[in-house]
Amino acid sequence: MLRAIREYFAATRALEVETPALGAASVTDVHIASIEATPSGRRSFLQTSPEYPMKRLLAAGCGDIWQIGKVYREGESGRWHNPEFTMIEWYRVGYDHHSLMSDVERLISAVLPASRQFDRAERLTYREAMQLHAGVDVFQDSTPMLVARLHSAGIEMPRDLANDRDACLDLIMGTLVGPQLGLDRLTFVYDYPASQAALARVHGHIASRFEAYMDGIELCNGFHELGDPQEQRARFEHDAAERQRRGLPVVPIDENFLAALEHGLPECSGVALGFDRLVMCAVGARHIDEVLAFPFDRA
Repeated sequence: MLRAIREYFAATRALEVETPALGAASVTDVHIASIEATPSGRRSFLQTSPEYPMKRLLAAGCGDIWQIGKVYREGESGRWHNPEFTMIEWYRVGYDHHSLMSDVERLISAVLPASRQFDRAERLTYREAMQLHAGVDVFQDSTPMLVARLHSAGIEMPRDLANDRDACLDLIMGTLVGPQLGLDRLTFVYDYPASQAALARVHGHIASRFEAYMDGIELCNGFHELGDPQEQRARFEHDAAERQRRGLPVVPIDENFLAALEHGLPECSGVALGFDRLVMCAVGARHIDEVLAFPFDRA
């Protein structure tokens, strides 16, 4: 499968790159926890994604780029998670997120065995997916209505998050909607609420972001990339404030990444795909340990 991925990117004229696994800054997203290290007494972080350095390469004029690499996340261990896992990340210059979804579909089709080939992928907006599989309207229903929907399914919302609308939506997506996606073909969910934009562009109340699902498993997360350095700094600072409010470790903002945005990020879209999960889909595995030679408990 790795050979097929390399052949696909060679055929589509993307440059393979390599970026550091250890950096002085890390992601500020409150939903992702970094693993700290102190080489030579310097506070550093194992990277949760190669996103920031890869965008620095894009700003330097590298054009279409891709990478296979190990990434690391604290507290992620279970059926679908291992603290160390393999990520395939790539960026296409001149693409929006719709064009990149088609690229993702072609790559996955090129990599999966004949027994797992599928018809043309399904595409649903985030709003459509939540209405279809959970019966909620993400833009109209109140937060208490979202909590009530979770309770009706026997899912308890943590008390400290019961007033957090995005936390409610994430739990509905993770427990009620996601497991029903991609059961007979690849499914893309796109146009997320602006409050869940991460590093995607925003148009009104919609973020240019997508995810892909197969066998009820989230495989990848992609964006029409935000290139505005002021907006990106504001999002980082909002994340830092939210981390402090929640009592989470505050990580340094990546000033080198922001400087690259100041220099100028080309119009582009990018996506990060969990390779181990794709292997699970290829072979019908039900636990990530089945496709890892050395899962964390045996590393």
